[in-house]
Amino acid sequence: MSESGSPQPDVTLLLDMDGVIREATLSPSMSRENIDDWLGRPWTEVVGAAGEKIQRMMQDTQRTGISAFRQITQKFPSGLELPMEFTTVLLGGRAGMLAIGKNLQAVAELQARLISAQQTIERDYWKLREIETRYRVVIEDSNEAVLLAKVADLKIVEANRTATAALAGSTRRREGLIGRDFREEIAAKDREPIEMMLRRVRDQGKAPGIVIHLGKEAAPWMIRGSLMTNETAPVFLLRMTPTGKSVGAVPAEHEGLDGLLDQLPDAVAIIDDNGAIKRANRAFTELVEIGSKDAVVDENLNRWMSRPGADASVLISNVQRHGVVRLLSTTVQGELGTETEIEVSASGYEQGADKRLALVLRNVARRLSPSPESDTLRTALASMNETVGKTPLRKLVKSTVGVVEQHYVRAALQLANGNRTTASEILGLSRQSLYAKLDRYNLNDKEPNGEEQ
Repeated sequence: MSESGSPQPDVTLLLDMDGVIREATLSPSMSRENIDDWLGRPWTEVVGAAGEKIQRMMQDTQRTGISAFRQITQKFPSGLELPMEFTTVLLGGRAGMLAIGKNLQAVAELQARLISAQQTIERDYWKLREIETRYRVVIEDSNEAVLLAKVADLKIVEANRTATAALAGSTRRREGLIGRDFREEIAAKDREPIEMMLRRVRDQGKAPGIVIHLGKEAAPWMIRGSLMTNETAPVFLLRMTPTGKSVGAVPAEHEGLDGLLDQLPDAVAIIDDNGAIKRANRAFTELVEIGSKDAVVDENLNRWMSRPGADASVLISNVQRHGVVRLLSTTVQGELGTETEIEVSASGYEQGADKRLALVLRNVARRLSPSPESDTLRTALASMNETVGKTPLRKLVKSTVGVVEQHYVRAALQLANGNRTTASEILGLSRQSLYAKLDRYNLNDKEPNGEEQ
């Protein structure tokens, strides 16, 4: 007898050497099932679709004396189907075999719950990422200088571009600002008042704003603070607005031009001969996925346009050599990860002693191709509709696949200027497979022969 509390099998079957059930026993938890009909029948007949697994188990048992555990779906006379794990053991004297099965329904339910929990966690994770992305876009889009500083030591945790420009100008990147004491970034005479204001914010949750002075020019800014919780510790949310002339204010003579540029549907940017952006319209900020025009000023165009062979450096070099560039095909990688196909036209000009380049960047990702090859493909596919009902489906599908395949083989050859090695790489085929398709569609004599020798 087995010890009390030890796991007991849910199904025990006594089999002869041919796999016929001679005795069958169920655990008390399954006693409601009537399995008298199993007696005298091969086990493979009562197990459902897992007959091959059962056959292999019995063969292994006859050869080695015991089989490995295998999971099967056991059917019962009542119609119940349960996932079970079975092993078979050879009885002494080759009197038969004993099949021992354990109900895995509880395990299957736990696995289903685990998968459901994992999916829920993944959905929550992506929701959190979406919230974080929106938060960052809102912060970057703000006209105010916004930064977060630790309550304990006033070290800067995060700052938007406006705050970076206000505190450090264009001489230091944002990464150089993170981790520094906020008090070291403001005028010495303002440090005691800012400490008093933040102490009041920490104790009471709010405090009146005060004026501080930032940058080398000691420009006056109104600062307001509030308390918020971060992942690990409370932080101050500091919002600063200039009290005098706005940072990056546009001269009056350019206000009308900027308004006109913002109405254009295509992205427009002015850069220097090093690629640094000096002016940009709203369509450009949407293309690079940054919320503020001020945020892109002094940033290098290569930050977003960096496709090898078609990056900002190549564009600038060609403008300097030829004066203009027309319809340069490249891509722009936005701040949020979106990659957009664009065409760039550019021209150089002089602004005083400085050289500038004017760029127009057009999104061509949704442009419809007017190529005659596409019209031919559409016409060929449309003609296939006329054979519906007259031709068997199998033959109709085969003919359609042939038309499409022939179209893309021809297109790959044109892209490769007739070079079959390159065309096979474009299509993901071996050269032998490409040659076979060329013979099948009689394209050998119709395409230019650019095969490398």
